[in-house]
Amino acid sequence: MTDANPEVVIQHRGLKIPYSPYLDNSVMNLIKRDEYERWEMDGALAVVQPEDRVLEMGAGLGIVSGVVALQNKHVSTLSFEANPNLIPHIRNLHSQNSLTDRIEVRNAILSANPEDPESIPFHIDASYLDSSVLAVESDAKSTVSIAKADFETVKREFAPTVLLMDIEGAELDFLQHADLSGIRAIVIEFHRWIYGHKGARVCKRTLSEAGFLRLEDLSWRAVWTCERDIT
Repeated sequence: MTDANPEVVIQHRGLKIPYSPYLDNSVMNLIKRDEYERWEMDGALAVVQPEDRVLEMGAGLGIVSGVVALQNKHVSTLSFEANPNLIPHIRNLHSQNSLTDRIEVRNAILSANPEDPESIPFHIDASYLDSSVLAVESDAKSTVSIAKADFETVKREFAPTVLLMDIEGAELDFLQHADLSGIRAIVIEFHRWIYGHKGARVCKRTLSEAGFLRLEDLSWRAVWTCERDIT
């Protein structure tokens, strides 16, 4: 793993973002234009309420959940990130923003599929944004085995109420196996270029059948922000 440099290089929506080798020019430009995961961030900020417990699948650089936590001081967050190279940089971001006591990040793959093995291959792409459990890219730099975390166990212990999900195509399998009881809001990115229009329809139908309603002003074809009444 690469050691994190503590130097803050940019701020975004009040969040201090420290140096990372993954902050290349394309990512920096997206951040400067407020286009980096904008739909996910806006959706999460709209649905997260005081005292919510946020479960994040696919932390990336930690920016989305960092912004949400920074603006919601009474919210607890548990983040999962499969790419081990990102973990020190996420933790550095948390430290820079005094979020260590409110966000826990784990290097594991959260799975709802009982047939998944205890260690799951994870393909690290040239771009961290395209790294995935699905071997869909021909230019993957390496493949590593990452421990599985059982969704039911995590749900029982952490009791999440909001789910943020950006896991590069693995959402299809997750939604087909997950019991979403207790979760009232979801912000999810679909990856139809991985599983096609049919897979995207399955994801959206699964959410709709579970009672989630898409919030039109905070959603588009590839990202849904949705809520349901669980009272």
